[in-house]
Amino acid sequence: MKELTFSIVKPDAVAAGNTGNILQMILDAGLKIKAMKMIHMTKKQAEGFYAVHKERPFFGELVEFMTSGPCVVSVLEGDDAIRQYRDLMGPTNSSEAPKGTIRGEYGTDIQNNACHGSDGPDTAKTEVAYFFNRLEMVG
Repeated sequence: MKELTFSIVKPDAVAAGNTGNILQMILDAGLKIKAMKMIHMTKKQAEGFYAVHKERPFFGELVEFMTSGPCVVSVLEGDDAIRQYRDLMGPTNSSEAPKGTIRGEYGTDIQNNACHGSDGPDTAKTEVAYFFNRLEMVG
């Protein structure tokens, strides 16, 4: 069954010039890009997007990191896309991510881990709608 998921190529990976390599890994995994844009999140956008972590001690650092430079947000489609993209990303902590995963190749630690992906269908729906409207998605 075709499914949508949300992806962010984070500021660390964009600054390091790895956006193209990461997008190629996504395409090579068989996922289709349905929508994509480069943005520079405002503090308000980052706080809203990561509101689920508001009470966590790392929230301020996370917002600061995500607003530190441009990132690339996209909507991905594929069979079991959420699981498939999470497998491709690798573990959250890049130092534990195997080579061949996005985080294993391009992340440096638990925060500067190159990418974000939705963790479930409800999250994917919310995250996609946070950055994209229906007109921005291609058939």
